[in-house]
Amino acid sequence: MAVARASLELLAPPADVWQFLAEPHHLADWWPGIGAVEPDRRGAAPGARWRVRRRTASLLRNAQAEDTLVVTAADPPRRFGFELVGARLRVQLTLAPVGASRTRAELAVDGPLLLGFSRKLPKSALTRLHDLCQTASTL
Repeated sequence: MAVARASLELLAPPADVWQFLAEPHHLADWWPGIGAVEPDRRGAAPGARWRVRRRTASLLRNAQAEDTLVVTAADPPRRFGFELVGARLRVQLTLAPVGASRTRAELAVDGPLLLGFSRKLPKSALTRLHDLCQTASTL
């Protein structure tokens, strides 16, 4: 398995970033390729299983393809982890405070074929998360 990593400073304190991450429906806002999320009753708790649908078609999968996401770690406000079972991706997002109002986010994605766009997946996800935090910080 290959691991791709990225880190970025977010313009919000860890508690605010965690509050955003803990809402399962927000995954489609920041995780590339996810168009919809149907969480189970446990929400973002470890062991929770969510049904996710892809936003766009890929070379081997149609646009409506579904996958199962299993929450593997939820340690507020420091760590959130999940596995996309069908895609065989394991994801770990670690948050650390930087001053009073910023967060250092480090994202590691472990999967079988992290080539091309997949290699850029962590950076793309963190950029989207940063943009969402930036938007919220100005409201």
